[in-house]
Amino acid sequence: MRLISACVDGIHQASERGLFAWLQEQDAEIICLQDLRAQAPELEDNPTFQLDGYFSYFFDSPSPQTNGVAIYTRRAPKAIMFGFGLASGEDMDGRYLQADFDHTSIACLLAPTGAGDNAARELKSRFFTGLQSQLLKITRKRRNYILCGNWQIAHQDIDVENPENHGQEPGFLAEERQWFDQLYNDIGYADAFRISNTDHDEFSWWPSGEIGDGDAWRTDTQIISKALVNQVEYAVLYKAKVFSSHTPVIIDYDLHEL
Repeated sequence: MRLISACVDGIHQASERGLFAWLQEQDAEIICLQDLRAQAPELEDNPTFQLDGYFSYFFDSPSPQTNGVAIYTRRAPKAIMFGFGLASGEDMDGRYLQADFDHTSIACLLAPTGAGDNAARELKSRFFTGLQSQLLKITRKRRNYILCGNWQIAHQDIDVENPENHGQEPGFLAEERQWFDQLYNDIGYADAFRISNTDHDEFSWWPSGEIGDGDAWRTDTQIISKALVNQVEYAVLYKAKVFSSHTPVIIDYDLHEL
């Protein structure tokens, strides 16, 4: 089963660069897109943003210029969940859309950047604290989870080009990286990309906005629950075509049913 995740810097721009024509050729079971910068009604009713043979689901933002995620799936899910259900509302600071199938749940996530002032950093911290609580809770369920997205955090030194220059920047702060440490080491999730690919020059995002320009980061990945660790067959960051400042993440799983 192939699953593709991509942060698109605006779905209109990515479409003009050939994203949907490329996606249609990939034979993916599920596609997760982040940072749509568009409202759901304009996407749902426009064939430009649909894929033949796929059901599509969108979760937009009150502001058309920010956030927004989408899931395209060949199989109709049993349920769709908007947000991860925090009563305090921190899950709405980013975007989280989840499709539930028989045995597996697929989530598309766009985290807050944390860039700017202390308030932005606190907002991001609340989002990840709430998400961690949610992920800890669902480990008790007898389901598989794949969470695809732009996490706005690079975990290890090998995930940032010239890491010594970025230790004080949002996305590579010690407390942010510790969140991933806890997720992987204490709760039991795993970075699906790193299971298959341990190269030191694999990056998914160029903050300058242009691939190949300036230091690169790996903030985009698919995070999986423990039962799927041995099901990862292949992982690659696709760089042959440029659709945004992020590269698509392509991962093949040895899963024959969802």
